[in-house]
Amino acid sequence: MNKSLILVVEDDTSVRNLITTTLKAHEYRYLTAPNGQSAILEASSHNPDIVLLDLGLPDMDGVEIIKKIRTWSNMPIIVISARSEDTDKIDALDAGADDYLTKPFSVEELLARLRVTQRRLSMMQKVSPVETVVFVNGKLRVDYVAGCAYLNEEELHLTPIEYKLLCLLTRNIGKVLTHTFLTQSIWGSSWDNDIASLRVFMATLRKKIEKEPNSPQYIQTHIGVGYRMLKVE
Repeated sequence: MNKSLILVVEDDTSVRNLITTTLKAHEYRYLTAPNGQSAILEASSHNPDIVLLDLGLPDMDGVEIIKKIRTWSNMPIIVISARSEDTDKIDALDAGADDYLTKPFSVEELLARLRVTQRRLSMMQKVSPVETVVFVNGKLRVDYVAGCAYLNEEELHLTPIEYKLLCLLTRNIGKVLTHTFLTQSIWGSSWDNDIASLRVFMATLRKKIEKEPNSPQYIQTHIGVGYRMLKVE
């Protein structure tokens, strides 16, 4: 039985009912919040496993809620929003969201995102004592065991998906990783929404590790194919 606790933050009653009905049918426990203030209260009081967050709430913007939660918790936050522009996604991801699902969405995709987030949490909690490799490339360093990345000896504040992307690239340095490989590795699927999300996550990752994102030193784009980690002296 699935006992994960999901906080659903959504002011639209019909959408909220759709999500909670889906969660109940798949044996998730859930809490609901119709606005930002109650969302912060529920998150701080019950420490849910995952937050499903709408950005367009009546009392405050969802990005502000992400920022507030991030001051005291790393609980996974999946944004579910009608805002489909890359700038909206980047703002949410930069604030600390872990994933972004655009409305309208299918129930199957929502469940897939939840499963992937749960698997990622489980993997992060299981640290293998055998793996002691530290990746170094120029001024970039990734400590796989600690689950941390550094640039110029300063820790990078990466979301779980950004960190997983970085690990995939660093573990395959010099190789072009296709969009399909990356989306399958992260979300377990290669839907159009996944490709769009991959582009956004790569943009936010670049902003954190590249001195000049428009002239990348570490991550090279192969248009229409994928991305590659370059060797830096």
